[in-house]
Amino acid sequence: MRSFVLVPGLGLSGASWGPTLGVLGAGAEVVTVPGFGERAPRRTALDPAAQACRVLESADLAGRVVLGHSASCQIVAEAAARARRPPAALVLVGPTTDPSGRSWPRLAERWLRTAAHEWPAQAPLLARDYLRTGLGGMARAMDAARRHRIEPALAATPCPVLVVRGRHDRIAPAGWAEHLARTAPRGRAFTLPEGGHMVPLTHPQLVAPILRGLG
Repeated sequence: MRSFVLVPGLGLSGASWGPTLGVLGAGAEVVTVPGFGERAPRRTALDPAAQACRVLESADLAGRVVLGHSASCQIVAEAAARARRPPAALVLVGPTTDPSGRSWPRLAERWLRTAAHEWPAQAPLLARDYLRTGLGGMARAMDAARRHRIEPALAATPCPVLVVRGRHDRIAPAGWAEHLARTAPRGRAFTLPEGGHMVPLTHPQLVAPILRGLG
């Protein structure tokens, strides 16, 4: 089985991928960056391109499966496109930000519509991670992410790209996932039969087999 490198979603730690990796029976190198598992000091560059450089300084992506979730999908896509040697595969779970829903009001609306399909049991982990990362830094990181277009990075990524979303994920709607898969030279999209935006945490039994197939 190939080794994995992951960047957690906005505000989260690598523990958010723990259930999926547990079902998969594999570990992963977790790379945190400001706003994504680390506090974000003021004046820190938080755009996905700058974040990608931090990822590449921390981990060798060559021949490995690189995982992103939510807003970190933009970071790992930029990192994969810039890597000296390409990853074995790039997996984007619930990628942001669909241009039709990138404004703050639309993001809030989609988040609320998705939250109705999330599991309340995940709340303690989310609260702990969000407090550790800091809500102010998270807001600044999301503001940078929502202004970013992921398509040029995906178009320049030579490895296979898999875009995954939960059935009830309104933050990453099906049309957006399919568009991103078409943008990548070797992309495909897959909608899980259940789940919202937090499927690495809430539906590991559905996500893990997809990752196993990449090995």
